[in-house]
Order: sequence, then structure tokens, then C-alpha cells
Amino acid sequence: MDEQAAETAVRTYLTEIRTRIDKAAGIARAADACAGFCDEAAEISLDIEQPLYEAITLLNAVSLINRVCRDR
Repeated sequence: MDEQAAETAVRTYLTEIRTRIDKAAGIARAADACAGFCDEAAEISLDIEQPLYEAITLLNAVSLINRVCRDR
């Protein structure tokens, strides 16, 4: 992967990571708003898992691109 392609991919992935984290934060705020209702808050908070999983996967991709570019 050339340096230009790597930079473009990393920038795109970082934007996507931010999007996923913002979504997870919004879900956390919604769960917090239901804090008086433990069952509802717990159910809502479970929706955080998918965007966080996606953010971590994208972060792993950024890390891999970085290692590949460094090892050349």
C-alpha cells in the first residue's frame, strides 16, 4: 500500500471511528436519562455494544495499516 492510499484509508477510518463513538455516546446518554428505570436503562445500554465493536475493528485496521507502512 502506498503512502497516499494509507493516509486516505486512515483518515476515512478515523472519521468512521468518531461516528461510531458518537453513536455509542448518544445511546449512553439515552440510557442515563432512563437511570431511574434500571431495566430500561440496561436494555438501552446493550445497544452500545455494536458501534463500539465496529469502532474497535476500525481501530485495529488503522493499527495494521500503520504497522505495514512502518515495516517497509
